[in-house]
Amino acid sequence: MAAFDFSDDSVVVIIGSGAGGGTLANELCQKGIKVVVLEAGAPQSNASFINDEWKSFSQLAWLDKRTTSGTWRVAKDFAGLPAWICKTVGGTTTHWAGASLRLQEHEFRIRSEYGGIKDANLLDWPLTLKELEPYYARAEDKMGVTRTNGIPGLPGNNNFKVLYNGATRLGYKEVHTGNMAINSQPRDGRGRCMQLGFCFQGCKSGAKWSTLYTELPKAEATGNFELRSQCHVSRIEHDAKGKATGVVYFDKDGKEQRQKARIVCVAGNSIETPRLLLLSASNLFKDGLANSSGQVGRNYMRHMTGSVYAAFKDPVHMYRGTTMAGIVRDEAGHDTRRGFAGGYEMETLSLGIPFMAAFLNPGGWGEDFAWWMEHYTQLAGMWLVGEDMPRETNRVTLNTDVKDQWGNPVPNVHYDDHPNDAAMRNHAFTQGERVYQAAGAIRTFRTPPYPSTHNLGTCRMSARAADGVCNKHGQTHDISNLFISDGSQFTSGGAENPTLTIVTLAIRQAEYIAGQMTQRAI
Repeated sequence: MAAFDFSDDSVVVIIGSGAGGGTLANELCQKGIKVVVLEAGAPQSNASFINDEWKSFSQLAWLDKRTTSGTWRVAKDFAGLPAWICKTVGGTTTHWAGASLRLQEHEFRIRSEYGGIKDANLLDWPLTLKELEPYYARAEDKMGVTRTNGIPGLPGNNNFKVLYNGATRLGYKEVHTGNMAINSQPRDGRGRCMQLGFCFQGCKSGAKWSTLYTELPKAEATGNFELRSQCHVSRIEHDAKGKATGVVYFDKDGKEQRQKARIVCVAGNSIETPRLLLLSASNLFKDGLANSSGQVGRNYMRHMTGSVYAAFKDPVHMYRGTTMAGIVRDEAGHDTRRGFAGGYEMETLSLGIPFMAAFLNPGGWGEDFAWWMEHYTQLAGMWLVGEDMPRETNRVTLNTDVKDQWGNPVPNVHYDDHPNDAAMRNHAFTQGERVYQAAGAIRTFRTPPYPSTHNLGTCRMSARAADGVCNKHGQTHDISNLFISDGSQFTSGGAENPTLTIVTLAIRQAEYIAGQMTQRAI
């Protein structure tokens, strides 16, 4: 691996190594650009992954201090864990389902399509699906997404078969085993999925795409790449003209270091990215970097979520095979006759016994809870995921009353469900139950939302600087050599799992950055 000097101001510094940061790093390195990736977490591997939920949680999850506020159920059940993301090399691509869906055309134009929705801060993206299509195609090829590029779908486990049975009886048409970034056949030097189950906890076989063992090793092979793990960035620095000059971070020994940079790209997820911009406030940028609009940290989205579980007379063994083994897409469109704007997906989900006990109904001990746990082998499960409304009041701020291990204010995540989110969730709960009832369920159960896994917004794209934080390339409106390179760029959340779009934007951003560097514009 290359080793760049702390004073080398020709490098691109990328903060975070997940879907956005890891992909961006490889794309830039392939173009001959020198890159330093700073990752707060430690490295793991296929061999070190632990397919045990509790132990894996300690190994991979981001457990630094965070606080919550607002009326969302998560603030009551998991006040210190608003988000379920990872702190490790490869970021949350080490712990994800693999679902890889393109956003729909109307989801890029929600202000135009949905009109004015009270108490929602709707804005059209400054780019279109047509502009992104060639980059989506490259991302799907890179990630090996099933049902694209001639790659067959994955086999359906029992959890999927129950979903398929019920959904098709209700008349749903788009029901299949998903567009998954999991090899259904050997590809890109990695084997096919072995259907081992419990694959949220790190893919032991390497069949599931992760920057840990795809993008980062390929970047290293170019000789243009340096990864520094267990390095927690505390602020971004700039010169008197407001140009970013580098970053200050604490290394694995707790020593403060300073890395100079030509360009800084922030890919720390939608909580840590705005937090870092706010922590970097200065005399020139009193409200934080790239925040002339006041939009840094605002418009936090976490998707409308919930789960439905169903008990059947006979065993299902939902935990055998791919965790997210199938999808129903028919409700993903925009149809206000249902009583809400936007749409949602129904995706299979299975949790192991420990997490089922934690998330089925937090705090809800008793006879009913015991009944469900006793029937665990007879359960089928689905996760509901849909578009939630961006709101200025749903935001990430600094909690100056609580400090992290480095003495910096922790992020506070404030969230209130919009009435549109609640209406969508109720519709999705009802349809999810109907799917299982059509398949012969004897009982169904609605779970509250889990800690957020799809964290979006907070540094959104906008055509006008007054409306957002960055332009359609993720380049911040205020600082030309400072980029946003993760899901915090999203102007709207859509109904789809976001990783494919994050990777797509990173590929496109790398092309733009390389062009700007060649022109010496940045």
